Amino acid sequence: MSGDGTVRVQRLRVAEVVDETAAARSIVFDAELDYRPGQFLTVRVPGDERGPVARCYSLSSSPGAGDRPQVTVKRDGYASNWLCDHVAAGDELDVLPASGVFTPADLDTDLALFAGGSGITPVLSIVRSVLAHGTGSMTLVYANSDESAVIFAGALRDLEETYPGRLTVVHWLETLQGLPTAERLAPLAEPLAGRDTFVCGPAPYMRAAVAAAKAAGTPRTRIHRETFVSLGGDPFASAEPATGSAADVAADTPGRGAADDAGAAEGEAPARVSVDLDGTTTEHAWPRGARLLDVLLDAGRDAPYSCREGQCSACACRIVSGEVKMLNNEVLDSDDIADGIVLACQSLPLTDDVSISYE
Repeated sequence: MSGDGTVRVQRLRVAEVVDETAAARSIVFDAELDYRPGQFLTVRVPGDERGPVARCYSLSSSPGAGDRPQVTVKRDGYASNWLCDHVAAGDELDVLPASGVFTPADLDTDLALFAGGSGITPVLSIVRSVLAHGTGSMTLVYANSDESAVIFAGALRDLEETYPGRLTVVHWLETLQGLPTAERLAPLAEPLAGRDTFVCGPAPYMRAAVAAAKAAGTPRTRIHRETFVSLGGDPFASAEPATGSAADVAADTPGRGAADDAGAAEGEAPARVSVDLDGTTTEHAWPRGARLLDVLLDAGRDAPYSCREGQCSACACRIVSGEVKMLNNEVLDSDDIADGIVLACQSLPLTDDVSISYE
């Protein structure tokens, strides 16, 4: 992203395409990327009769480990099917900078990992990174419908053999063990209580894994979830200004009275926001009707984002002090919000002073 709010698009050449299972392929790029383990790329999918669409795909490679960057795509709808059917070595794809907060803060701590189906993709990136660059140990509970659906079965087996004692993989196959409910996952979650826990996969599996981790005593602040939805807009286009006046926004805010609405009218003094991003803290004027992400981009801060619609977690940040209102949220749950997590692309100020952290 650039400081004027436009998007920095990178065109990547495909080096090879690897069949992982009958329904999943890894697209390997001949490029250098700046990313953290567990992050994703937003890819412009050329498509056919519908035209191009944007989708988010996790990187399954490890940064700094000598791996070429790769995303892994499982057949599941128009865009993913198109990539699996049409992309070949030598093709080029447009991507946005790597985004996402599904990444460990410390590669030297022990982790609990729960993955279901293609949710293994960002988890494998974390596993590879911890083993290559850290000292932490990990237990991975990986659920699939049957043995043929296990993505990266060989890679996981090799890593487990290469790093004995540091990686333990527990496979859960529904054909043998039934659905992985919270009650059935509890015995696996209990020995991992208190660890930083990363969960990615189908919604029912994620709910079960999170419930099992919480029941085992893991604080919700140490449970990290990754959720993707189909993007409806075009994140490759330049930033659009926030719609609606400040008065319109205030009128839609629960708990604000007529006096507050009048105070939010055009001409009201902007709020102030302090932002901790990439180890640097800056302060900015925050107009009452402007979204936080737009304020930061206009100020030249390289704030992460992808969809700009409240449909992904790329722009997630934490409220340290003050209050904000989110215009739309399709990815954060009640626990995230209780922990102060908000989406910068959808946040407007409610108090005069707000402090935000991306750390």
